Order: sequence, then C-alpha cells, then structure tokens
Amino acid sequence: MRKICVIGNSVAASRAAEEAPLAGWGQYLEEFLGPDCDVRNYARDAMTLRDYYTERFAALLTLVGHGDLVLIAFGHVEQRVNQLNRYHGPREYKEYLRLYVEALRAEGAVPVLVTPAARCVFDISGSPVDTHDGYPRLTLEAAAELGCPVIDMTASTTQLLAELGPMRARGLFRWLDPGEHPAHPHGIVDASHYNHAGAREAARLVASGLAGLPGLPPGMVDVQRLVPGQMPPVQTEFTVQQPQLALTAQPEVAVAPAVTSPAPAELVGAGRKLTGTAPEGAEYVFFFEEGDYLGGTRTADDGTWQWRRAVQWPAGQHKVTAIALAGNAVSTAAETEFEVLDRLEAPETIGPRRGAWSGPRPRFSGKAGRGVQKVMVLEQGRLIAETPVRDDGSWRVTHPHDWRPGTYTVEFVAVFSAIHSPPARLELKVHGVPEDSWLHTSMSARLPCGPDCEHYPALPVW
Repeated sequence: MRKICVIGNSVAASRAAEEAPLAGWGQYLEEFLGPDCDVRNYARDAMTLRDYYTERFAALLTLVGHGDLVLIAFGHVEQRVNQLNRYHGPREYKEYLRLYVEALRAEGAVPVLVTPAARCVFDISGSPVDTHDGYPRLTLEAAAELGCPVIDMTASTTQLLAELGPMRARGLFRWLDPGEHPAHPHGIVDASHYNHAGAREAARLVASGLAGLPGLPPGMVDVQRLVPGQMPPVQTEFTVQQPQLALTAQPEVAVAPAVTSPAPAELVGAGRKLTGTAPEGAEYVFFFEEGDYLGGTRTADDGTWQWRRAVQWPAGQHKVTAIALAGNAVSTAAETEFEVLDRLEAPETIGPRRGAWSGPRPRFSGKAGRGVQKVMVLEQGRLIAETPVRDDGSWRVTHPHDWRPGTYTVEFVAVFSAIHSPPARLELKVHGVPEDSWLHTSMSARLPCGPDCEHYPALPVW
C-alpha cells in the first residue's frame, strides 16, 4: 500500500459525524484513488506552516517511506497580516515550504504542494474574489524553484465558483439560514469551510490535479470516478416569489425588524453580515436597497436572524431596508445605514523622524486614517509588533527588545476588518554599542531571548 498523507489546516481536516454539516476535502480524497492507496489525513484546525512544522512534522517524517505522497496544503491563513501568531511574510512562507519539501525528499517521500481553496466570496459583478493576497502565487513560485509537483487548487476551485455563481456556490459551504440544520439553529455564515457536498467536490478537484501530475505511478487516481457530484440549486433567498411586493404591500405587522449589527453609521468591511431580531411570528426577513431586492433569511425560533449578501458590499454609503414576513403579512419597514471601506491608505510615521538616530529600543509613532483599527510593524517581512489606533488616529509602540546598531528598513501596515494598507517604509538608524565590543563579549555567559520569549517575531516553539 502506498500512503497518501494530507497535511494542512481546517479546510482539509476530516470531520466526525457530529460536526455535520462541516466536512473537509481530505476525508473524501480516498473515494477517487486506486485500491492500493492508503489516505492518511493529518490536516488539523488552526494549523499554519510554522505550527505544523514544530508540533507534528517530526511524527510524519517518521511515518513516511519511499514513494509515499505528502500533500502540503497551507496558505489559507498565513497571509493574515492582522494576526501576529498566524502571519507568515512571503519570504518566511516560501522558506517553510522549502524545509518541508527537502525533509520529505530526504525520507524518500514525494512532496506535492497544494495552493489554498478559494473562499465563497464574490464581487458585485458576481466574479470570485481572491482572498489569499497572492499566497497561491508564492506556492507556485516555490514549487517551480524546488522542482516540486504542485496542484493549483486555487485555480480549480475559483473556476468552479465562477461556473456556479454567487446564487448557488454557497450551497457547497457551511453557510446556513436559521433552522436549516439542527447543529446551527441560529444559522451560520462560513465562506471558508465546506459542507459534505463541497468537500467531496474539492477532493475531486485535488484528485484531478493528482491525475495530471507527470511522473506519478499509473493507477493512483481512478479517473473513472472523477465525476462531478450534484451541484447545489439556487439558494432559498433568491427564490422568494416577487419579493419587491413587500415594499408596496400594506403592513399588517406593526413591529419592524430590528438591526442590532452593524450599529448606525458604523464603518464596516465589504463582507460584513447583518444581524438582528424579527417581530413575533415572523419567519423571514427581506433586505432591499434603493428598491432592489438584495436577499433574505429565515428567522430562528427565538426571532433572531443573521444575513450576509452573496456578493460583497461596494464601497461607500449604504441604506438598507429590512421587512419581516409572517405568513402572508408583512411588517413595517426598518432602515439601517452604514459605510463600507474597501481600501486603506498606508499609515503615517512621525517617529523616529526620518534621518534621525534612534536608541537601541526604538519608539515608533504616527497617524492612521479613518477606520484603521491597528497598525502592524514588520522588519525583514516578519511581524515584530502591533499597536491599536486611538480615537484621534494616533498610534505608538515601543519595541521590547534592544536592537543591534545599524540601519534597518521597518514597515508599517494599517489594518481594518479583513483589509490592510500597502506598507509605509521607514529607514531606521540605530545607535548603540557594537556587537564586537568588550561590553557585549564580556556578557557571553548569559543567553539572549530564545523560543520561549513572548516577544515577536514568532519563533518556532518545540
């Protein structure tokens, strides 16, 4: 038997029956492979390249043997510059991929890189949105540089979403109205993780990618089984009959639905969902903007609801009208207003002043634009600090480590919701005692900060 091992994060991870409708593509992969393949799915929730390398990779290296395949499926969260413990800069990301590939080859195994699956996110025109910030390209570059087989799952899943369109694609994901599934009585909006139909389809696309790789043993993929499953129908909110009639019908329910989030005039991201409550007896809530029907959702038994558009909100001001439906009766209308931000300007750096010298423990400060929640600080592409932005737009942070004397380029990135700005760069000149001075060498008996240090950048923790 040839082992086919899957390592990665939650999108590939196998799920127990009680976790339904959640499913991972790794649990369906064996369905498309030949009888001599033994699939071992070691993908786990919340795993990044860095975490897996230190926590689980040694056990995998002990397990694999000559000719076994290892599918390396990361890149789903490593691009999140707003999360200190998850972010991998481009250079760090590719360096970890190199370490994985070289270690597996040393054991005689065959590494196969897999780009991340596309999320169920569409723009206003109905085209899938790239939510991975260029990291699929980094995976493809690493594969080319290392001469490693690669499956472009980003491309294949993006094509599938484009073919289905926003009105059907969510039927492959754990995206449910209240009451649709007993595990989620209040509904759930999850554009990243698959349900069972989606997981099987994603696994089929991975197997198709395997079948197209040169040099793999014949018969590994059973090409006769690479048949698409039944595609999801148009979702419920788009099949309500003549929803616009709710705007002109005489209200028979005196209480309007309430929108609890976003708050009035709040700044939100392009993927923001709405939440609220409906009047007693209402089983559905419609949403309109300037008379156009946007969609709708069922209500939970306790009258709460949550809803997210099938496409992203365009930037700018929005006024949304919500109307509840109870049987054939409609409620009075409620309106909520909010503003969508879809891009940020780089933060301004005030200190240290350009061209000025800094002491060995730099203090950074500056101003950020409207809506920015925090500023991330990077050096050599690695996150070294984060700081919240005050109500007046100012921010400041002192790095907790002494810096060696020299000149460095430091980057500052503004963050709001799931978006971030381009970096603002500052050349930092640090004054201090040279490394080869006796003042340093006389302290050689004492250790510097190591992996147990809680400061950043994040180091491997064994």
